[in-house]
Amino acid sequence: MDGNGRWAAKRFMPRGVGHKAGVDSLVNVVKACSDRGIPYLTVFAFSSENWKRPEEEVSGLMSLLIVALSKHLIKLRSDGVRIRVVGDVAQVSDKVRQALADAERQTAENSRLVLTVAFNYGGRWDIVQACRKALDAGVRSDAMTEEVLSDFMAMSYAPDPDLFIRTGGEVRLSNFLLWQSAYAELYFTDCLWPDFDSSELDKALHEYARRERRFGGVNVDPSESRGAV
Repeated sequence: MDGNGRWAAKRFMPRGVGHKAGVDSLVNVVKACSDRGIPYLTVFAFSSENWKRPEEEVSGLMSLLIVALSKHLIKLRSDGVRIRVVGDVAQVSDKVRQALADAERQTAENSRLVLTVAFNYGGRWDIVQACRKALDAGVRSDAMTEEVLSDFMAMSYAPDPDLFIRTGGEVRLSNFLLWQSAYAELYFTDCLWPDFDSSELDKALHEYARRERRFGGVNVDPSESRGAV
């Protein structure tokens, strides 16, 4: 969800205003995905590299997360959205960690759409933590397969993403879902995240629908995907 800061700068506003606008965009996109029958949506809310940003901005992002959950959680819960969190949350404050845990707990029974929030997350971190868990579980080297390691990844509960969307004009993965996105269709747009609405989502979905998915072998109809974004 890239481009919040640039969106604000274009309007001569503080970056924090852009992040707030980004939250509103996220809420709208969650609803749009739910309305379109997409069962899984994963968003990169805070990367392990984001700690390098100015302390004031990082602090503002943490506070914004707590405020956003307080403001939108009831509506998300009533709309059937289940919130799950992946990432090294042990590194964040007790207050933030509690807010994330409460969101997971209060929506645990929902199933219309699983909204995974990647927070203090990195794709390389995910692979390393999966290897450590596998070793702790006693998995032998000769028993290690892709399928076995996948069971230890942070998002083992969800299908691999079919469509990877990045806004803001950047064309790279930036350490997001490196393992899971091996065969995802990549879609990059210059649209800044606060401007990404249902019509922009439909553009991405239409582009996805016209592609032939081969997975290294035979073609696969995009309509047969599991609907993970």
